Amino acid sequence: MSEAKQGNKNEKVGSVVSAKMAKTIVVEVTRRVPHPLYKRIVSKRKKFYAHDEKGEAQMGDVVRIVECRPLSKLKRWQLKEILRRAVQVTTDLKSIGIEDAPARRAPKKK
Repeated sequence: MSEAKQGNKNEKVGSVVSAKMAKTIVVEVTRRVPHPLYKRIVSKRKKFYAHDEKGEAQMGDVVRIVECRPLSKLKRWQLKEILRRAVQVTTDLKSIGIEDAPARRAPKKK
């Protein structure tokens, strides 16, 4: 079986701002462009809905997405790779070795 020749597909790199949907992530891509009149560099942001089949991308990850056929009303991109994982912050005190944290006390009244 010979592989079908594919054209160059557009790729973008951005950070995941939402991963709450099933098999879908929202990726925010930031680009820096000069202002048309004042020539000052400004940052422009755009959000893309991308298909994440395995659900492996988490919020805060830096990912590469690639163009694909329309998968839904908004999804026209799919996850290609995760470039950098986000730092995971835990709120479970037992996992970091603190068994029982001291209770917060109310401030004393004078």
